[in-house]
Amino acid sequence: MTDAFRLDGKVAVVTGGGKGIGRGIALCLADAGADVVVAARTLSEVQSVAAEVEAKGQRAIGLSVDVTNTDQIEALAQTAKELGQVDIWVNNAGGLPDATPRYLTRTPEDRWDAQMDLNLKAVFTGCVAAANVIEEGSIINIASTSARGANFKNGPYGASKAAVVSLTQSFSLELAPKIRVNAVGPGPIPTDNFNESTNFPDDKPVEDVIGVPLRRLGTPEDIGWAVVYMASPAASWVTGQCLYVCGGT
Repeated sequence: MTDAFRLDGKVAVVTGGGKGIGRGIALCLADAGADVVVAARTLSEVQSVAAEVEAKGQRAIGLSVDVTNTDQIEALAQTAKELGQVDIWVNNAGGLPDATPRYLTRTPEDRWDAQMDLNLKAVFTGCVAAANVIEEGSIINIASTSARGANFKNGPYGASKAAVVSLTQSFSLELAPKIRVNAVGPGPIPTDNFNESTNFPDDKPVEDVIGVPLRRLGTPEDIGWAVVYMASPAASWVTGQCLYVCGGT
């Protein structure tokens, strides 16, 4: 049964893979047997994660990539083929561009554009690039629980992630049956971007402030294993879905 979750011989691309959730995804994919191309803006970070992947016995490439630059995304796709046929593409890069949540009515147009470029346009261009190099496989987009409804003082982010879920559903129709397209929606995970953009009291656990039923914050590995599932044969009849991994929030 566990063989259904293995990714031996597969080649995966992970954007935003230099730290946090992206690093967790890359390492979980490697643990499942995949070779991994790790992409992010900071070269030293992706090279470090690539070295961790190699330490697990898998091949890896670390590339400096700005996901808001379409030419760089297309170059990433071509470089990934150096490891062989690309099978898995994870559009993970995203977040708040300046770590500042905003009310919709107080969001300058340039900040709106920056949010959409990072969280939505980059996923669109990533999916297109992936579709051009994957013959048969899986695309996984990282959404958020913010996609599910209204967001107080974080409307631009929520709108971008809701659009990611819609984009995922549309791509799943266009690319079926050869390529499955799904999303994973993380809940509260204390990454650098999360910590920089929140202001929780120091005298109370964050999970209590937020009200997490499972009584802990998430980890990058929680998301990584969900991505492994979506990429694996175990999910061979799953497409167009968003799996929320959020501790019940």
